[in-house]
Order: sequence, then structure tokens, then C-alpha cells
Amino acid sequence: MARSQITGKRKLRGNSVSHSNIKTHRWQNVNVQRRRLWVYELGRFITLRLTTRDLRTIDKVGVLEFAKKHGVRLN
Repeated sequence: MARSQITGKRKLRGNSVSHSNIKTHRWQNVNVQRRRLWVYELGRFITLRLTTRDLRTIDKVGVLEFAKKHGVRLN
């Protein structure tokens, strides 16, 4: 299943609405990428499945700070 390993974000169920207002179910998938990230504090690489939104936030605050904020340990 496409799910972020840190935030737990996954696909959501929504509706496609036609011009005549008929609603049919559809899935809204998240953009999950497998990335190998360097963790400076640990001195090694870790491989994670993350959404692109998670990756943008990690660029700003760092991997360990982001994981700590979401209650995940990366030891």
C-alpha cells in the first residue's frame, strides 16, 4: 500500500462529480517516493517511503526533527 512511513498519509476516497451531479467513488492517491536520505546525526543513510510533501518539509527542518515531531524513532 502506498503509505508514508513517518506521517502515515495514504490514499483517500472521494467522489467524481459529473455535469449532471452524479457522484461516483474514486481514489485520491498520494505521491509516495522511495528515497535514500543522509542523516547527519546518525552518520548514515536511511531508506524511507515518503510523500513529496514530507520531503519538502524534511529539506527545511531535517530528518530527525521531522520524525521526532511525528513520534517516530529512526535508530
